[in-house]
Amino acid sequence: QVQLVESGGGLVQPGGSLRLSCAASGGIFSIYTMGWFRQAPGKQRELVANIFNDGRTDYADTVKGRFTISRDNAKNTVYLQMNNLKPEDSAVYYCRMRRPPFGPDYWGQGTQVTVSS
Repeated sequence: QVQLVESGGGLVQPGGSLRLSCAASGGIFSIYTMGWFRQAPGKQRELVANIFNDGRTDYADTVKGRFTISRDNAKNTVYLQMNNLKPEDSAVYYCRMRRPPFGPDYWGQGTQVTVSS
């Protein structure tokens, strides 16, 4: 079965950077749409960024110009490079793997990102 394991979260000061990784197993990684979502306490889970199997990307307006999503199909891994982090970026970040076009979806267990001085 499909398994996703996120890593790279942690505590960082405002203006700092983190790189999240999500390693996938159990599926044909290259055909899937990969995405990063986040959920802060008391808020709904929201899309951060997607990368499609043809390499196209899209981003939430709140992270455009600061975050970059990428994928390495040879390593079955998707990344999220986060720069110029703000306190409002604090959340649990989840990796999602979606079989195009509409599912099924698979989720990782999440990794905590905290931006604080």
